[in-house]
Amino acid sequence: MSEERIEALRKMAAAHPDDARPRFGLALEYEKAERWEDAVGALRDYLAIADDEGNAWGRLGSALRVLGRDDEAREAYRMGIAAATRHNHPTMVGEFEDILDEWGG
Repeated sequence: MSEERIEALRKMAAAHPDDARPRFGLALEYEKAERWEDAVGALRDYLAIADDEGNAWGRLGSALRVLGRDDEAREAYRMGIAAATRHNHPTMVGEFEDILDEWGG
């Protein structure tokens, strides 16, 4: 079922290149399938065209961390803090700051 959803979302993303939503949906499906490299790619595609409020940055940080790409993960969390601050999401800011603090980063 997941592969069918992934293929449908890929087609939607291709058909609507300016719509960030299929890219975010695709990233979520990749996360569920633990396809971390694909999730990173879909999240980066999403973030290139969306005014994310922080959630996608946190997901990107998490995926990068799973892949052992720690410097990139820290930067994603920092970008998430900036986005969440801009959009007035103090709880998310605190969550990402806690991750960085616990991680030593």
